[in-house]
Amino acid sequence: MFGHVLTALVSFLILQASPSVVWKAIVNHSEGNNYQLVVTGQIARDYYVHPMSDPYVGTELQVEAGDGIVLTSEVVEEFTPSDYKGETVVTGTYVLKQDLQIEGSGKVTGTVTWSACSGDFCGMPEDYEFSVPVGDAVAPADPAAAGEGTKSGRNAGVLWGLILEAILWGFLMLLTPCVFPMVPMTVSFFLKQSDTPAKGRFNAFMYGLFIVLLYTVPICLIIGLTWAAGGSAVTADIFNWLSTHWLPNILFFVIFMVFAASFFGAFEITLPSSWTTKADAGSSKGGLLGVFFLALTLVLVSFSCTGPIVGTVLIKSTQGEFWTPMVTMLAFSVAFALPFALLAFFPSILQKLPKSGGWLNSVKVVLGFIEIALGLKFLSTADQTYHWHILDREVYLAIWIVCFTLLGLYLLGKIRFKHDSPLEYVSVGRLALVILDFAFVVYLIPGMWGAPLKALSGYMPPLETQDFVLRSGGTAAVSSAPSTTTLYGSEVNLPHGLTGYSRLEDGLAAAEAQGKKVFVDITGHGCVNCREMEARVWSDPKVLQRLRDNYVIVSLYVDDKTKLPEDQWVTTDNGKVLKDVGRVNSKLVLDRFGVNSQPNYFLLDGKGNILSGPRGYNLDVDAFAKFLDLL
Repeated sequence: MFGHVLTALVSFLILQASPSVVWKAIVNHSEGNNYQLVVTGQIARDYYVHPMSDPYVGTELQVEAGDGIVLTSEVVEEFTPSDYKGETVVTGTYVLKQDLQIEGSGKVTGTVTWSACSGDFCGMPEDYEFSVPVGDAVAPADPAAAGEGTKSGRNAGVLWGLILEAILWGFLMLLTPCVFPMVPMTVSFFLKQSDTPAKGRFNAFMYGLFIVLLYTVPICLIIGLTWAAGGSAVTADIFNWLSTHWLPNILFFVIFMVFAASFFGAFEITLPSSWTTKADAGSSKGGLLGVFFLALTLVLVSFSCTGPIVGTVLIKSTQGEFWTPMVTMLAFSVAFALPFALLAFFPSILQKLPKSGGWLNSVKVVLGFIEIALGLKFLSTADQTYHWHILDREVYLAIWIVCFTLLGLYLLGKIRFKHDSPLEYVSVGRLALVILDFAFVVYLIPGMWGAPLKALSGYMPPLETQDFVLRSGGTAAVSSAPSTTTLYGSEVNLPHGLTGYSRLEDGLAAAEAQGKKVFVDITGHGCVNCREMEARVWSDPKVLQRLRDNYVIVSLYVDDKTKLPEDQWVTTDNGKVLKDVGRVNSKLVLDRFGVNSQPNYFLLDGKGNILSGPRGYNLDVDAFAKFLDLL
């Protein structure tokens, strides 16, 4: 029962994390002052929405009248009806139309509100806000293509990758010295509390559920409160600040280094003893209250091992998405809780588990080395977004090479830490880990001379930050690639020898002059998936040739903190002044393209009309080449 309930929850949240409907709004000119607004939604597979006639959860289109705009008809909807348990629902393409009269020029603004459903589950209401300049809108060739223009989310494959990583960390935490000693305590508690088999199974289920809730509910509350306070834009702003601003990134870097020192035995990190003492005392009360306090004790006691890992899982998933951090935290907590729930179901399993000993400290030390490697990513993100150049690619690689070399020597018993037991011999398992570790080090070493290291491209600083790159023919070259902001508004160097622009208007002017199309690259310095796309997709010869010959590239960094000259500041509708590159670009891509996540790619003509997109993170090279061919 525990597994079925959690599987259903995870499945539903995964569906919510991907875009349910992708909308595109255009305004077609009829004659004179008469226009027609056409909003086309492409409903994702496995989803349906309710038509406007549904009085409770029906889709709504609200267009703002005034400023020379008069609504001259009711909203008309066009769709092919589908049936779900006797209800008429909408799947596939959904078109909403409304006639307008417009005096002069301006913008038609409005909102589509809908609730996406999958099976019997329906999600929270979602909004798509649009603002279409009259006269600039061009109707696409077909309604389905129009659906590609706006609201998008993290690619489902990326989400599954994050979930898998969170699950692996959740299982790994069982082997840490903070968590493993809780195993006998769990078994002892349930041996005493289980009067009947049925009661024992129920308490075991509740124990696992309480662990999951104690990890997941706090992050859900934080995200929910920020969303309630200011909508998805505020939540996205907070996530963007967490993932790109120097303060949280430096803070997380320091925290990781402190935890690494603790894992190496320099000192012990624990929560206040009064917290765990009170929680432990509460577990003796019996019943569901006792089960809850036992779960709380486990969460508090395990904090010093799970804390940094939880931070890593959350920060990696905060790319402007509402549901993703909740899904990844749910996955981590389910994996973490599952072994304890199984032990509570079957206490006799304890007899087959290894006893506590020196091997637990070895696990802790290995995690310490991993903490150093993971912590560098936070410092690297701040370094990239603020252009400090203190952790360029070769420095980053050098630290990783030294770190994992020391890890290999530790596993061989050549290095001992404070709480380690003497290593009398190297077991087969340790030897396998040593081989894997040193193989990884050998893989890293060519990167010091410019090897792309595609498997790690998302974690490494860009190749353009490396001072020394050994080119073909054995000659050395120094990368002279400027940052996007040093020449903001002019031509800049991009990966793989490409050149492009950092301002959309400059790219459009160049494209019109050269008779090319525009490839818009919505990216970020701290975007792991952007680096992977550049290293594993852009680098392919057929993709690279198309980008070089057929397109003018515009790279819009949404997390660049460089201050702009005053004449390039942008004032929002509510009077807020945007003064740095990232904020200006964030507003531009949200207003013009309707996206707030990276990477996203669009193809434009020389006049700025969207020809195709968005296309998000997808490592299929052939599909990306077809995208560039406008097929």
